[in-house]
Amino acid sequence: MEEKELLPHLFRTEYRKLVAVLCYLFGIEHVEIAEDIASDTFLAAAETWAIKGVPENPVAWLYTVAKNRTKNHLKRNSIFEQKVASEIRYSSDMEEEIDIDMSARNITDSQLAMIFAVCDPLIPADSQVALALNLLCGFGVQEIADAFLVHKEVVYKRIQRAKEKLKEGNIRIEQPSVTEISGRLETVLTTLYLLFSEGYYSISQNTILRKELCAEAMRLNFLLVENELTDRPEASALLALMCFHSSRFEARTNANGEIVLYEDQDESLWNQELIDRGAYYLGRASAGEKLSRYHLEAAIAYWHTHKEDSPEKWLHILDLYDHLLAIEYSPIAALNRVYALAKVNGKEAAIQQALHLNLTNNHFYYSLLGNLYTGVDRAQAILNYESAIQLAHSQADRAILFRNIRRLQEL
Repeated sequence: MEEKELLPHLFRTEYRKLVAVLCYLFGIEHVEIAEDIASDTFLAAAETWAIKGVPENPVAWLYTVAKNRTKNHLKRNSIFEQKVASEIRYSSDMEEEIDIDMSARNITDSQLAMIFAVCDPLIPADSQVALALNLLCGFGVQEIADAFLVHKEVVYKRIQRAKEKLKEGNIRIEQPSVTEISGRLETVLTTLYLLFSEGYYSISQNTILRKELCAEAMRLNFLLVENELTDRPEASALLALMCFHSSRFEARTNANGEIVLYEDQDESLWNQELIDRGAYYLGRASAGEKLSRYHLEAAIAYWHTHKEDSPEKWLHILDLYDHLLAIEYSPIAALNRVYALAKVNGKEAAIQQALHLNLTNNHFYYSLLGNLYTGVDRAQAILNYESAIQLAHSQADRAILFRNIRRLQEL
């Protein structure tokens, strides 16, 4: 990796770890101090490395500087010493040498503890995702705003609101107990699911950012399955789902950045290694007795990685959607079930099911009807695609719909 690319890369991978460890040390109420020390560490790296060159072990250099800056801060700040030093996790005697644990194990433990703190039920879901991206993944406010396609002030307020909630609730960053894991794991998994979805289904044209969002969700999910306390079947199921979806990432857009629908994807672009990894985690997930939505969604995604368009494949997918809707209904899942139904029983039967849903405020509803009427009633297909265009939120979605209309007009 070139020197000019190294520091931005390390900022993305190590900043979040430094903040997690220091928050683990200081407590969430002093998160700003943790962020300042981590930021100062990278500023020092930029200045020093520009003059002296990149050290032999740049990561170790960063951790050493962060440790020293933390010690200096604790020693020189009398107010901080009086209010916090007696409560911090390591040494409360400021005359002794303070040990700041930057071991790989403590970094992992710190990040896991941060996940459960960030996902406290006190924090609204949108603020949880924003805070997770900021504290756990190292994304800046502008990057998060770009991902959500909102103004950066909105993101800033969400993050600040989340931090205030954590302080008001006196939420501690510590290793979760078995009881806390059982009570909060569902919220944690939901946050990671939303984080991944923000990348995978994002309407942002920034492909690099979208991939990084997915990668961060998978990294945090991996921390859960690697810890014996949080290694629950539903966590493995969610990781399997992420692997299956990510395996088709490269095939979902063409050279112009336009979305490529599933049936038109170049299957040679599917990542077989990720498919195999997803199958492994789905196998691990089957050890549990409880069947979660993540098990069913992962199984559906698994069948979508089968390249042959066989009746067996769509029968399995239809059956899985029936089970999914039975345990947790959602309009999008219902629409996706109709597509599978069309593959099994034909378009005319699927049209009746789709019309029964009557999701007239959703552009996916009209887009699906446009697809189902194609080959059945060209005028109705065009009419539904036109309705979908009026409701579509992104240029990418509208581009697909216009393309479908042009194909129908050329028939």
